Amino acid sequence: MLDSPEFHRAARIRGLEISEIVQISERAAARKALGHDVVALSTGEPDFPTPEAVIAAAHKAATDGKTRYTPTLGTAELRAAIAADAKARPDQVIVSCGAKQVIANAMLATLEAGDEVVMPAPFWTSYADIVRMAGGSPVIVSCAMADGFKLTPAALEAALTPRTRWLMLNAPSNPSGAIYSPAELSALEAVLLRHPQVWVLSDEIYEHLNFIPFHRLADVAPDLRGRLLTVNGVSKAWSMTGWRIGWGIGPVDLIRAMGAVQGQVTSGACSIAQAAATAALTGGTEVLDVRRDAMRARRDLVVSALDAMPGIECAAPDGAFYVFPRITGAMQAQGHATDAAFCDWLLAEHDLALVPGRAFGLPGHLRLSFAYAESELQTGLDRLARALNGDT
Repeated sequence: MLDSPEFHRAARIRGLEISEIVQISERAAARKALGHDVVALSTGEPDFPTPEAVIAAAHKAATDGKTRYTPTLGTAELRAAIAADAKARPDQVIVSCGAKQVIANAMLATLEAGDEVVMPAPFWTSYADIVRMAGGSPVIVSCAMADGFKLTPAALEAALTPRTRWLMLNAPSNPSGAIYSPAELSALEAVLLRHPQVWVLSDEIYEHLNFIPFHRLADVAPDLRGRLLTVNGVSKAWSMTGWRIGWGIGPVDLIRAMGAVQGQVTSGACSIAQAAATAALTGGTEVLDVRRDAMRARRDLVVSALDAMPGIECAAPDGAFYVFPRITGAMQAQGHATDAAFCDWLLAEHDLALVPGRAFGLPGHLRLSFAYAESELQTGLDRLARALNGDT
């Protein structure tokens, strides 16, 4: 038998692995399969069901025969609904298989080798890997807890170079929940107007999960619209993670370039899922208001409990469904040099799955998702408290 040739990864994905969030979730699932009573507060997936009206729309689309290929940029109905909501035109919209594909399309369509992408840390873990895969270089700007984990104009100015192609903003933020005020966005706009080569990607996927007023960048900074890509979708607010529908809104030339990438990778997104997303966008916000109130109660429960634990400092997030507490004191008290070692210990010894801050570019913290029932959150918080107090 001939020996198989040695496998070589392409240079563009050397060092690229499944995200640490997914790895932790898979490890937690493996422990559960072995009989351990694991509490996993590690994933960003709301526990609410997809709204009934959305499911009904999907069922009707299927029975009506809307099961064929869709246009690469999305169905006319969904693009129109997105455009109406964003005060844009349908030709400025691309629909993709989730918001992650929108971001990948944009980076693959625009980055040359060595182009720089500024990303405030903490940032969603996939940002940096997508940029590297597209040939770009992430420029990570640490944002202090004292600044609300938000990018300041001075820090942005210092990070920009002639090689900067994009700034990635995410608000409400994963993992910190930070939301920028109109004044803060205008201050960043003033910096960007001095650097016309820099495009802006505004990831607003958690837009409707806000506990203080949220303002879209496109509305606050209209002078940036000619180089702004807004990313959004139905996954988080409408509990439609598995439907895989996200979208981008931006200048027509950018949208066409992103469509060229998508057309050679996946073509158009699922027809049934697009019908469901159209129903979500056009069906009113009452269900979102109820779920936001539930998330606020969960947030308050988690923040109050964490603030009472030794070595943990936790600020209440303004949006999304995560807290991102500083844990350096707890790490030191338990003899762990890194946040990753601390989280490994929690899973191995206390059957509690959380995500270390290093996964988001800012070590010394951890992310806890409160997109779970209060009973499950309380169990997880009790386990963390016992671990920090040395109880078994």
